[in-house]
Amino acid sequence: MNRRGLLAFCVVALLASALPRDAPAQSKYPDRPIRLIVPFAPGGLYDSTARPFAESVKPYLGLVVIENMGGGGGSLGAASVARAQPDGYTLLQGGTPALVVNPIASTRLAYHPVRDFEPIAILGYNATLIGVHPALPVQTLKDLADYAKANPGKLSYGSSGTGSMNHLVGERFKSLIGADIPHVPYRGAGPAMTDLISGHIPMVVQSASAGAFELHKAGKLRILASTGAKRLTPDIPTVADAGFPGLTSENFIGLYAPRGTPKAIVGLIAQATRKAVADKDLQRMFTTSGFTPDFDSTPEKAQKLLDEEIAYWTPVIRSIGLKLD
Repeated sequence: MNRRGLLAFCVVALLASALPRDAPAQSKYPDRPIRLIVPFAPGGLYDSTARPFAESVKPYLGLVVIENMGGGGGSLGAASVARAQPDGYTLLQGGTPALVVNPIASTRLAYHPVRDFEPIAILGYNATLIGVHPALPVQTLKDLADYAKANPGKLSYGSSGTGSMNHLVGERFKSLIGADIPHVPYRGAGPAMTDLISGHIPMVVQSASAGAFELHKAGKLRILASTGAKRLTPDIPTVADAGFPGLTSENFIGLYAPRGTPKAIVGLIAQATRKAVADKDLQRMFTTSGFTPDFDSTPEKAQKLLDEEIAYWTPVIRSIGLKLD
């Protein structure tokens, strides 16, 4: 080797020695706890489904920490996730209120339901129940429709609040039968049901729940129909069975990540979700509370459902002039 070649060799060797040794391999996702934002206060349907799901999915994703962030009908929690880093460590337990109703009925939201989120998977669906006080002389949903038309001003219905899925179902029922039934909004399902049992209101439109089924069995509430596609119990017909197929609808609950989250991470979480929902104990907890699990959801199916729900509810919300700003 001549002098020039030797010099070049020494320079290369010096440069090589100055470079870092092998870079550490990229950490495998997930390597730390995942935050699941529940955009409602503890104790409701969202919270009661998120917590058993977090436990069931632990073998596949590790620790999932539930963080309740209520307010704005789910919009505060949704906005927080929309602004989060798209790294798979902050997820939203989103559903009909935050991703469908609020975007249609509000003009000042800090997020867009399609542009700001990556759909991951649908956990399941919650039907709405239409029930009455046992003293009301109706046995079926058709009886209720006939009674409302024959007795204007005698009925009112309670729901868990303005803009809730229950409110929308109630307004949809009114439009289908052509009767005016004033809406009485409550701060949650519990107060509405308490007032029905005590006789202060004759009718409720509420989410399916274990508590509602117990009241029905005890004779304190008469559930006339559920809005799901399938019967939740043998003795409670669906709205289609009762002659009102136009009322068929369900509140969906799913997992969403900030837009820009890598597709590989979205796919991994979706796969883990399907495995978790296949757990028999989780299914039992879901169905007992009136929540129907989705066994085969994918990011594509979750996106399709969101698009369909927005298209379905937009004319309903606009027809009643609902404004949530």
